[in-house]
Amino acid sequence: MPIEKDVLTTGEVAKICNVAPRTVSKWFDSGSLKGYRIPGSKDRRIPLAELVKFMRSHGIPLDGLSSGRTRVLIVDDDAEVVDILRKVLTEQTNYEITTAHSAFEAGLECERSKPHVLLLDVHLGEDEAQKVARLVQHSDSLQMTRIIAMSGKLTDSQAHGLRSQGFEGFLRKPFQVRQVVEAIEAATNLVH
Repeated sequence: MPIEKDVLTTGEVAKICNVAPRTVSKWFDSGSLKGYRIPGSKDRRIPLAELVKFMRSHGIPLDGLSSGRTRVLIVDDDAEVVDILRKVLTEQTNYEITTAHSAFEAGLECERSKPHVLLLDVHLGEDEAQKVARLVQHSDSLQMTRIIAMSGKLTDSQAHGLRSQGFEGFLRKPFQVRQVVEAIEAATNLVH
């Protein structure tokens, strides 16, 4: 197990189990998931050994433990954009990066890696980005996946309208790495 910590926050446990942080808090508060509170704080901590025991007893797949890192899927039909983003994010962050160049590949990769964040070019073929977004929104196993739209062609009003279509955020191309990281962090901001 590449997880280097012996004790995890509820947010980290939520990412590993692919559930909402509030769900982890309920498990903790009901006594199902053993852990402790930080003295003088409401923050909860869960020992890794207790999490493994809990996951096994409740049939939760242990594959989330192989990496406690944020999983990011980059989907863009422009290979150069995908390669640059993958290279920079791999070098400058601790994210687990996967990529896809088509809606079909994106669907397969979503089901395989269960990304926390999907960076999705909204101009991916004819209506393909919307199909991928709907797949994620309607899949029970992808309810924790947050979608961030990428585009260099949308007007401000079009970009603003993406929220009503289920997108968590928007990145205007060309963007800085800092903007990408901030968008990912905002999308995965979990209460500990």
